[in-house]
Amino acid sequence: MSEILRKQLEKITPVTDSEFDYILSHFTSKKLKKHQFLVQEDDLVPNDFFVVHGLLKACFVNQDGKEHILQFAAEDWWITDYQAYFNQTKATLTIDCIEPTEVLCLSLYNREKLCADMHKIEHFFRKKSNAGYVALQRRILSLLNSSAKERYDQFLQQYPTLFQRMPKTLIAAYLGVSRETLSRLSA
Repeated sequence: MSEILRKQLEKITPVTDSEFDYILSHFTSKKLKKHQFLVQEDDLVPNDFFVVHGLLKACFVNQDGKEHILQFAAEDWWITDYQAYFNQTKATLTIDCIEPTEVLCLSLYNREKLCADMHKIEHFFRKKSNAGYVALQRRILSLLNSSAKERYDQFLQQYPTLFQRMPKTLIAAYLGVSRETLSRLSA
């Protein structure tokens, strides 16, 4: 279970066995069932979550009841409501499980402690945050400038395995199109 986290850390910085044991001691593990909520709107968000196994979605439901999916997270990805996590405020997003899921939970306190104790972990989180900013900017620009077909093709290229793992209605919500439009795009 923890090997997947170590592999991710070591893509950015090497860690010794004792360093990794110390890092891992700051996480807790949580298992969730399909359709179970990890975060619900208006809840406090004490943790950032590293996905060990499973598939989740982070979404926002507008006043009309329309679901807007901001992010998916599969194995080796991080997910939380970052605004609520870093500001210690209530969630504006809902995160729920598309599949049975296991996550490693890192509280903000433990994250800050790890970063203060180990420069290489602070470096790791800075690199991960920077990559997240780049991905978010690409996603926003894609939504603003790309056609539905282009967004669909980008999704297939970036996440080929996700397409097989989730209902098409979720992919349509992520792309900002109707299920019918998605059917035409994939035909």
